[in-house]
Amino acid sequence: MKSESFKLSTLIIVLFSLAVLAGSCMDFLKKTPPHPEPAGLVRLEPSQYPIFADDIEYSGLIRAIRASLTFLKKIPPTREFRFGKETFDTSYMIRSFDHFLAVIQKKPTAQVLSDIIRSQYLVYQANGKEDAPSAFFTGYYEPQLQGRLQPGGEYKYPIYGRPDDLDFIDLALFSSEFKGKKIYGRYAPDGFTPYFDRNEIENLKALESRAVPLAWVKDRIALFFLHIQGSGRVVLQNGDVIHVCYDAQNGRPYRSIGKLLIEQKKITKAAMSMQKILEYLKNHPDETDAILNHNPSYIFFTLQKDGPYGSLGVKLTPGRSIATDRRICPPAALAFIQTWKPVTDQMGHIRSWADFSRFVLNQDTGGAIKGPGRADLFWGSGHYAEIAAGHLKHPGSMYFLILKPDV
Repeated sequence: MKSESFKLSTLIIVLFSLAVLAGSCMDFLKKTPPHPEPAGLVRLEPSQYPIFADDIEYSGLIRAIRASLTFLKKIPPTREFRFGKETFDTSYMIRSFDHFLAVIQKKPTAQVLSDIIRSQYLVYQANGKEDAPSAFFTGYYEPQLQGRLQPGGEYKYPIYGRPDDLDFIDLALFSSEFKGKKIYGRYAPDGFTPYFDRNEIENLKALESRAVPLAWVKDRIALFFLHIQGSGRVVLQNGDVIHVCYDAQNGRPYRSIGKLLIEQKKITKAAMSMQKILEYLKNHPDETDAILNHNPSYIFFTLQKDGPYGSLGVKLTPGRSIATDRRICPPAALAFIQTWKPVTDQMGHIRSWADFSRFVLNQDTGGAIKGPGRADLFWGSGHYAEIAAGHLKHPGSMYFLILKPDV
């Protein structure tokens, strides 16, 4: 058992190292003090708004909005959501969604809806790198693995639940500047120390007395990509399906093995995809350890009745939920994206790419989703979802919407 005095001394050290900033209370719409963060969202003039055409004609949109409302109604009504230089509180977010629901339930044409948004909504564009007015999109999906509840034979790779000694320090307790930032680690005799990395967990068996496996799978590489996706389905021997969802992370930085393989000239940047990485690892088993351990980040899961669930604790909607950098983009918010989707043939091969646009909800985040204008689109499950998620790496545009205060 960790001693309270030891924990207190550790927290005092952390507190001493932080620059504590003073906060202030303001109205639901206000200007916020400057922050040393990326210049995320830029408010547009109505003449700069895009045409708000939805390529799947509102399918699943009401469900996705109601999921965001479920989250909003569980948190304090005064919690603030930052849109560029302005903030709105939870109550106002709910009001904005209620108004939008009333509009789309009539299924207006793209032109009519665009006119309504132009007159009644504020629109903020997410800037890309170096404040360029563009975004970059990737995708994720819900993978399916074969597994067992007990180890045996080829089923020897555990899906771990949260370790009993994993702990964290919430930096927001010390300064509003560090809102949403935590330090994960464990208490050791010499102090609070970083948690075990992927190599220590998988090859040195560091978790054998610290975490309980939820299931066992036979494909180590598929398990690695389950960590990347953050949730998935495990099909058991009797046909039952269990849903494993993200619960915690070891606090180590995420490092892309795709970027590593490009730098090592093993896969070209143009050809890079999840499918190409799988192919390379399958054909070079002697390199698997070094490549996988390049990413020290490790995910711990929990069981759910269904899923997948995003970081807001609400069920994700295929094609409607996105993951962004929570430091910049307001959680639960309504967004509109323009990017590309694959067109496949009957064999599931990509024939071409088509541009599309649609409304989405900001309901998730991820270790690899960093910076302004960066978004991960949830495609759902199944073969097309796997293809789309594995190959999407395209530029586009992303906008966030909120009702005007005078409406």
